[in-house]
Amino acid sequence: MSQGLKRKKSLFKKSNMFPVFALALSMGGFALFYFLPFVISSAYAFTENPLQMKFAGFHNFIDLFHNRYFLLGLKNTVVFMAFAIPLSIISSLLLSLALKEFKRLGNLFSIIFLIPLMLPSASTVQFWVHIFSDQGVINHFLRQLGIAGPSWLSNDYIMGVMIFIYVWKNLGYNAVLFLTGLYGIPEVYYNCASVYGANMWQRFCHVTLVYLTPSFFLVFIMSFVNSFKIFREVYLIQGDYPSEKIYLLQHFVNSTLLSLHYQKLVSAVYVLTVLVALVVLAVFQFERRFSRNLSD
Repeated sequence: MSQGLKRKKSLFKKSNMFPVFALALSMGGFALFYFLPFVISSAYAFTENPLQMKFAGFHNFIDLFHNRYFLLGLKNTVVFMAFAIPLSIISSLLLSLALKEFKRLGNLFSIIFLIPLMLPSASTVQFWVHIFSDQGVINHFLRQLGIAGPSWLSNDYIMGVMIFIYVWKNLGYNAVLFLTGLYGIPEVYYNCASVYGANMWQRFCHVTLVYLTPSFFLVFIMSFVNSFKIFREVYLIQGDYPSEKIYLLQHFVNSTLLSLHYQKLVSAVYVLTVLVALVVLAVFQFERRFSRNLSD
């Protein structure tokens, strides 16, 4: 019986039904624990009271876009992404190009740069607070030069500090993604470009950047998703009530959850989900058209 059961299992895995079954099981879990609760709770966004379930139309959404703290969190989140994501992509690309030149030590350096992803957020925050505090390492070094260092964790500099921490934390992961794409570009393309007289910059623009396009889109998506996780570092540095310079959408969602205002909470999450879905969809559509033009 056991041998017959093992034989059936092996035949099932070799058949075309196994991938379908695995995919259906994964999609079923996603629908049950994520999509279905989201759809059910989204009804709160269109009601005046979650108990009476009285229809309110788009009143909650109108109030949401007149809420000062929601608009503040939205603005700061957009500003953070506008600076952090491009800086992360550019620095990761430069690092991956450097790692490719170190053929023997490239893998070792890649592992070293991945260490920040393995460290707990609390540990990394304590490290950077020690670096950027008023009596920290940077200000101590500036005092040795006769320069009065600023308060890096104050309102004027906190956004820049959080952008720096975000870039540092995601640098290694994005560089590995770029490095994988670089190794996938055949050397014959570079040799062919050199034969036609292309210099180093021309080879980089017309070969490296063009064939790294799929990696660029993947890195952008991962950087976009990871940018929302900076809330953990902000919370550990400034607590429940951060300064308005670094007040993010996640702060608004958390404060709304604690106040048990479910209509406003679901409305904010609904808007945020739609915005994220639109950005991801736009990126994939652009990548598809670019790949089609490249193949033509």
